[in-house]
Amino acid sequence: MISATKLKSVDFYRKIPRDLTEASLSGAGLSIIAALSIMFLFGMELNSYLSVSTSTSIIVDRSSDGEFLRIDFNLSFPALSCEFASVDVSDILGTNRLNITKTVRKFSIDPNLKPTGFEFHAGPLPTVNNHGDEVEEEHNEGSISLNSDNFDKYTHQHPILVVNFFAPWCSWSNRLKPSWERASRIMRQRYDPEMDGRILLGKVDCTEEFDLCRRHHIQGYPSIRIFRKGTDIKDNHGHHDHESYYGDRDSESLIAAMEALVRSLPTKSRTLELEDKSDHTVNAVKRPAPLTSGCRIEGFVRVKRVPGNLIISAHSGAHSFDASLMNVSHFISHFAFGKKLTHRMMSELKRLAPHLGRNYDRLTGQSYITDHDHANANVTIEHYLQIVKTELVSTRYSQEVFEEYEYTAHSSLVHSVNVPIAKFHFEPSPMQVLVTEVPKSFSHFITNVCAIIGGVFTVAGILDSILHNAVRLIKKVELGKQF
Repeated sequence: MISATKLKSVDFYRKIPRDLTEASLSGAGLSIIAALSIMFLFGMELNSYLSVSTSTSIIVDRSSDGEFLRIDFNLSFPALSCEFASVDVSDILGTNRLNITKTVRKFSIDPNLKPTGFEFHAGPLPTVNNHGDEVEEEHNEGSISLNSDNFDKYTHQHPILVVNFFAPWCSWSNRLKPSWERASRIMRQRYDPEMDGRILLGKVDCTEEFDLCRRHHIQGYPSIRIFRKGTDIKDNHGHHDHESYYGDRDSESLIAAMEALVRSLPTKSRTLELEDKSDHTVNAVKRPAPLTSGCRIEGFVRVKRVPGNLIISAHSGAHSFDASLMNVSHFISHFAFGKKLTHRMMSELKRLAPHLGRNYDRLTGQSYITDHDHANANVTIEHYLQIVKTELVSTRYSQEVFEEYEYTAHSSLVHSVNVPIAKFHFEPSPMQVLVTEVPKSFSHFITNVCAIIGGVFTVAGILDSILHNAVRLIKKVELGKQF
């Protein structure tokens, strides 16, 4: 066995007997300063060890979701009816998708952007057939011509008034006219306005009665509205919206629909009708109508990862539109690209890259409203969006990859001779930003801590030795002068 004496010979830290050491005030001061310095430097090193360190690089886009990009949006159009609002997608590869409905929802809204009804579901596209009705002569028209002077009178005079709002220049209105007039004549024969009068069919020329059509929020021609007791507003559990006819436009379908409306009324003699007419007109209370016929459009679409357009416009396969009357002013509640970020993903994003995420939903809260006057007619609102993808690789979640899309946005108003639209032109970047978390070495942290302790201790010892020797030298000089 190795003796204790031999073992002591390898001691690096040989002790000096306490009787041979001497304490001093200068040494005590330096010891306190050294201890504080060690604590401060240790705290700095610990903070550096616990802080996040990342490396950033620019690489070619290596998206994991293939060649498609998701666009989430929530847009409110105060002056665009849900009846005609269409979400379309196109790109430079020739893709064109019109009126996307599978992943898009629409709600009628009021001027304060609050819903006025339940989710809007468009009916089937009307079938426009003439069935030989085009041979009918003009003087045999059966519908009543309505204008601003007599409109309220007729709407209150009959339990049901069905009105065709049309424009003479509209091809769809002209195709509907023969069927509408034939149906009107037949309904007048069956329900004589003088003897029965439970239903009457009328028409309004919107090129002559511009204010009347605008008051009823007519945006497409022809529009067939159903007025009951003086109003076309239907009350659905506190929500209000216009009551319209969306069925086929041949005379047989129109007559069948009118008969169904009459069947919903109680049978009443014309005598009693005439007796009640004055009271009915006086006491009729209109349900509150929306001041505008707006629409909120929300949902998502998947597009190819190439430059393209998301377009919101008025579209119909059986209506015409007056471009000068269309207004696509809108408010953006949400517009973002890529997968929706969860709370955990947002927290990790802020931890790894606090400067990112500011442009994740850059258009949120932005409004693009134009006053609809002559100077602002036919105004298309365009947004040009440049998209950059960022990938974050986190070591906290075993090298899990988080994806986030940011974009810049530039908007402009463009006058056009066509029907105004709201266009979001997007252009994905072929490059992406890669942010990788760099893990910290614990051994490196321990090494630095030891270096701090040993370094401070050594420097303090050197300073104490210099100070102690200087004091001794001064004392010797003073003693030499005394002798």
